[in-house]
Amino acid sequence: MSRRLLTVGLLLACLGCGGGYDIVIANGRVMDPASGLDEVQNVGIENGRIAIVTSEPIMGRRTIDASGLVVAPGFIDLHQHGQNEESYRLKALDGVTTGLELEVGTGDIGGWYGEREGGQIINYGVSIGHIPVRMIVMEDEGAFLPSGPGGFAAATPADIAEMERRIEEGLAQGAVGLGFGLAYTPATTTEEFESMLRVAARHGATSFIHVRGGLRGLREVVTSASNTNASLHVVHANSSGDAQIVEFLAFIDRAQSSGQDVTTEAYPYGAGNTRIESALFDDWESYTDERFQIYQWVETGERLTRATFGKYRAQGGSVIIHSRTEEMTRIAITSPLTMIASDGSVIRNGQGHPRSAGTYARVLGKYVREEGVVDLMDALRRMTIAPARRLEARVPGMARKGRVQEGADADITVFDPATVIDRSTYTNGTIPSEGFVYVLVGGVLVVDEGALAQGVRPGRAVRGAH
Repeated sequence: MSRRLLTVGLLLACLGCGGGYDIVIANGRVMDPASGLDEVQNVGIENGRIAIVTSEPIMGRRTIDASGLVVAPGFIDLHQHGQNEESYRLKALDGVTTGLELEVGTGDIGGWYGEREGGQIINYGVSIGHIPVRMIVMEDEGAFLPSGPGGFAAATPADIAEMERRIEEGLAQGAVGLGFGLAYTPATTTEEFESMLRVAARHGATSFIHVRGGLRGLREVVTSASNTNASLHVVHANSSGDAQIVEFLAFIDRAQSSGQDVTTEAYPYGAGNTRIESALFDDWESYTDERFQIYQWVETGERLTRATFGKYRAQGGSVIIHSRTEEMTRIAITSPLTMIASDGSVIRNGQGHPRSAGTYARVLGKYVREEGVVDLMDALRRMTIAPARRLEARVPGMARKGRVQEGADADITVFDPATVIDRSTYTNGTIPSEGFVYVLVGGVLVVDEGALAQGVRPGRAVRGAH
């Protein structure tokens, strides 16, 4: 623990000595992957921070008996597209205390944060995104992802210069990082890509990227990151690596071993989810009739045919892709290289991919408890301190998150390891997870005795240094 955290912790502990701490979480199995602590302890919370972690009895104005429960840092989701009220509720019920939109991002940092001022249920943050910036510059009218020149038109030197300017401005306004989706902008050249990476490198910002072309695309972006001295986080290794997941992860491992700053993530489902009108499906007319059965239309739950695929592609919307085996998923989830991140889409009116609601419970319930293929402490590491450290160089406030330590932010998840499990499905993506008994954001209970607390919005903006 840093001297600064220790000093703050001692100060807050003194504040709690009078009439007791604001909240005490008593008798829980405190698991802090940052320090390796795994003991029954009592946690005292005061003024939104963890004031004390001790085996000694302490008093609280409210005391939560966590006997038989795990007390862990709140989960930090680096890949959460759903940044609306319904999505935040489901994230809290899945143990998430910070949800960040870092792959696609936004083209307007000031406006994005301005819309969420005053607090949300959980902490929130966003990257400045190459995709939306390119759409603005190239005058693409697509919804969320390009459907025209933002994806398919070559950028002129003047266009690239304007993209650089907008990205520079977004980072100066406090964007958490720089987002890329080269799979959705196939016209992006290496020159354009590397020019944006250089902007991010100047600001000490990590680039969060959806590669194009699987293993070949991974080689492309790692080479470009090396050329520009850029920090790189490769999103959803499971879906990008697909059938080559072993080789995909091995390549990232070699890059790390050579000294490159490259990390990755995975989500625990065999199906992906994206926009049907995107560039990923430009060759759809060449698909066999049988292939269309792997696509599921989110709005109705129906599996598609050639005719319905064409109909919905013209309309635009969200499609689930059932394309990977359980073994591919298990390889990604069991790898110590992967952080856990949901890639959760926007949930509206009960429609969406189950990963939006169930990612963290599924890892803890299925892969940790039921199958025993992931160690509990390692799973928690990849949900908490690993993503916090990925962001700390750019986002100083992350040095107080992802930890159950004195002086850290009181973002805490308390769950029952014997019952935690996901319940959302591919036809109902909004069934909350089970087993998360208490979730605190900034010392405020947002989940209390398994139910969402009403009328509290303690979540605050997570922003980069600016």
